[in-house]
Amino acid sequence: PNGEIPPQYTCFGENISPALEWSGVPAEAQSLLLLVHDLDAGAALGASTEAGFSHWVVYNLPPSLAGLPENVPAGGQLENGALQGRNDFARFASEGETFPGGALIKRIGYDGPCPPEGRHRYAFTLYVLDSLLDLPPAATTEQVLAAMSDHVLDQAEIIGEYASP
Repeated sequence: PNGEIPPQYTCFGENISPALEWSGVPAEAQSLLLLVHDLDAGAALGASTEAGFSHWVVYNLPPSLAGLPENVPAGGQLENGALQGRNDFARFASEGETFPGGALIKRIGYDGPCPPEGRHRYAFTLYVLDSLLDLPPAATTEQVLAAMSDHVLDQAEIIGEYASP
C-alpha cells in the first residue's frame, strides 16, 4: 500500500498489468469488478468520471477467482469469461499509438500510469457485486459505474504511486 509502482507497469516501461491477488470474497458474490483510477488526474487531464482518470476496467470476473496474472492481454473478453472496458486513453489515442516509452496504447484493457508531471496516486479497487453486469465488451467506465450502482456488496482497495521519470 502506497508503495512505488514498478516502471514495467507504466507507460514509460512495458505497459503491462501487474499481478493482483485477493481473498475473502463473500459467498453471495455473483461477480467481481476491478477499476484502476489515477486519483490525481481529474477532468482537466481527461478523466471521464469523478473517480479520476480510468486506467483499467474489468467486469464480470468470476467470484471464484483469487487474482489476475501479470500482463493480462488487451481486448474485450478474457479467457475466464470476464470483460474489459475502455479506459480513458481510448478517448484520446487512436489505434496503433504508442506511449513515451514505446509501448502500445491498448485503450481496451490495462494502460498503466502515465502522469504528465509530479507524483500521482493510483487506486486499484476490487468490487464484489451481487450480479453480473449486463454490458457488452469494451463498455466505458461511465457505463460500468452506472450498471454496478446498487449491486456492490463489498470492496477492497490498494493505492500505489508513480511519478514520471
